Amino acid sequence: MSRVTRSHTIRRHLVEGGLVDLGLDIAAQQAGPDGHETDGFSVRQHRGEGDALVVVAGAYGPNWLRTLAEISGRLEERHIRCTVIAEAPAVADHEVLVRWATSAELQARTAAREARQAPLRRLLREQKANEQRQALEDAGQPGLF
Repeated sequence: MSRVTRSHTIRRHLVEGGLVDLGLDIAAQQAGPDGHETDGFSVRQHRGEGDALVVVAGAYGPNWLRTLAEISGRLEERHIRCTVIAEAPAVADHEVLVRWATSAELQARTAAREARQAPLRRLLREQKANEQRQALEDAGQPGLF
């Protein structure tokens, strides 16, 4: 059984990330993303698969696509540990389903991040080694090998 995801926790993470909480009621959320002057989000509780309590986060305002991308990016950061599902039966185009990530999902994210960063790390190591070798040569102590 998955952990319960509470709307107030997700709201706090999004507000701390710089997003504006519009505090819309369910009727206003289901009306759609247009009709709001300010870009922002709103969250509500939802019963997901297996009767687990999850959160639906919606983006609203004239630039709701950007807000939706910010919601997804913020909630999938390493220290927040959520999974964002855009294609779920209970959500509209401007909403995403949010639940706590499983251990396997977090490990897969870590492996993917390390794979993306590997070439840069290798390049930085080589650059540091070249700088150290150059510093030794400039000091009159050439390397033995």
